[in-house]
Amino acid sequence: MTSHPIVAHWRHSNQRNHTLGSAVHPLDRPVTQLPRFVRRSALAVRTYRLLSPLDWAALPERNLTRRYGQPTVPYACYIAAYLVKLNEQWTHMSDLRQGLVENPSLCWLLGFHTPCRLRSPSSIQSDACLPTQRHLARILRQLPNTHLQVLLDQTVCLLRSELADVAPNFGRCISLDTKHIIAWVKENNPKAYTPDRFDKHRQPTGDPDCKLGCKRRKNQRTQSESSHTPLTNPVSASTVSVGEYYWGYGSGVVATKVPGWGEFVLAELTQPFNCGDTTYFFPLMADVERRLGFRPSFGALDAAFDAFYVYEYFYDAKGFAAVPFVIKGGAKRTFSDDGLPLCKAGLPMPLEMTYTSRTTSLIEHEKGRYACPLFYPDPTGLVCPIDDLHWAKGGCKTTLATSIGARIRHQLDREGDDYKSVYKQRTATERVNSQAVALGIERPRLRNGKGIANLNTLTYVLINLRALQRVCSKKQSTSV
Repeated sequence: MTSHPIVAHWRHSNQRNHTLGSAVHPLDRPVTQLPRFVRRSALAVRTYRLLSPLDWAALPERNLTRRYGQPTVPYACYIAAYLVKLNEQWTHMSDLRQGLVENPSLCWLLGFHTPCRLRSPSSIQSDACLPTQRHLARILRQLPNTHLQVLLDQTVCLLRSELADVAPNFGRCISLDTKHIIAWVKENNPKAYTPDRFDKHRQPTGDPDCKLGCKRRKNQRTQSESSHTPLTNPVSASTVSVGEYYWGYGSGVVATKVPGWGEFVLAELTQPFNCGDTTYFFPLMADVERRLGFRPSFGALDAAFDAFYVYEYFYDAKGFAAVPFVIKGGAKRTFSDDGLPLCKAGLPMPLEMTYTSRTTSLIEHEKGRYACPLFYPDPTGLVCPIDDLHWAKGGCKTTLATSIGARIRHQLDREGDDYKSVYKQRTATERVNSQAVALGIERPRLRNGKGIANLNTLTYVLINLRALQRVCSKKQSTSV
């Protein structure tokens, strides 16, 4: 087995920080320094090729000194074991422990204190050195998520370095979406009898951190539909289907697509299910900027992110956001050359006043009140050309955010080729979510928020590591 070129790159950079020895994690060692029994194990070799590109020495570590003289297992060993659990599709922690017991070479490679000299450790020795099933689950929920984000940082750096020659604009166009996660509680089981199943004030006993949320079947309303109660032919609210309710969490992910090479995760965030989609935007984009070193110019998002600050974010980066328009209280507006909204008669409406809005949006922002030009600033004595219904009450008035994003939201050409080209990038998050679902992200076998958040981060780290393997294999096959 030969060392991977990316592995060699990381080994060279690490030699200035530490020397190879007993304190070095086995995954940080060159392949030539691995014991023979490790190189003879197919599972250990597969794991080494998958995990060795990561710089395990750069992972933040806890205090490994204990008063009782017993060796403390580093976080790196547990994290590597959790990645193996995901990659091998072992459902429960008992499956992970049993798999390590049956594969002593893998147990040694992950860094557990397996006693061995010249011969391969036995299953009895692996069983004696491994933590219990409960302790493996306990560490997963106690791990600081920032430690796992360091590994996601490394995967993005590795992918950028490997794709530098074929994708110099890596990350310039991103896609953002959210994925629902169903909690492991009886309230989500339709066959279980649970009174007040969807009462948000009755917290499920199976998971103290999950929240009740609605997964809407559609987040757009046609122009013929209205959010107001109809005055004629009323329909009972109990018969209206607005979506599917679950107790659980939401996972937000930002991905970028390189044509011909695949889709790659740039950032991820897990929150309770009662958090709206727009609450993911700023935290995720902050992580993306930190990892890439610049602000993406183009973004493809679904209709849930049709907000002025989303358009303003990408406008400031010299690009635009491809987001479908959602009718919110009225149709699209048109504007004059100097940015004033036009009334139905086509007249520019002057700005009457501004104020700070703190409740109508996710962020605090300035809003402007625009009045009828025939009444403000001075009455002109003219009559409304279209005899609007509001004419008798002082003419039309409207309220809009003064941000340029509010105008872009209405003026964006959603039928143009540029918009359609960027909006197609939404398939990046859809394909990433499909991989995450195959790894079990939708129905985790955990009952606490911290453990589920850590497991989600590890899932996206694994998706990037698998993508890195595919990229390297494709480059090697094309270079031959």
